[in-house]
Amino acid sequence: MMIREAKIDDIQQIQTVRNSVKENALSNPNLVTDNDCEEFISLRGKGWVCEMDKQIVGFAIADLKENNIWALFVDPEYERKGIGKKLHRKMLDWYFTQTKEKIWLGTAFNTRAEKFYRKAGWIEVGTHGPKEIKFEMTYNNWISNSKQY
Repeated sequence: MMIREAKIDDIQQIQTVRNSVKENALSNPNLVTDNDCEEFISLRGKGWVCEMDKQIVGFAIADLKENNIWALFVDPEYERKGIGKKLHRKMLDWYFTQTKEKIWLGTAFNTRAEKFYRKAGWIEVGTHGPKEIKFEMTYNNWISNSKQY
């Protein structure tokens, strides 16, 4: 398992992973374009991928412009191997070296992702639209939780 920075050449495989997930699936795969991915990993923030056997099996992208986790997804065939946890740590460690501003994300109710974020120390602060919980992470909360998680 190798975690590394995402590159433009990775976008096709990133899209494959994004469209393979069972939870938080896109209602329309055309809603997230290759151009969107390129913008988020090169202009707005940074992304990371997890490779196994030269195949991308997970990715994470942080958006510095909106102080948001834009994406964190793992191919369902590779779930429960610690990939999401490693991508999450890498992404937040990087984010909080760039800024001390709190970061937020939205995820669907009653999902494994919701449990994942709660366990990692994210704090529920309301809703994001009608179908998602909004979570926030502060710098201080990350520093105190990242050692345990």
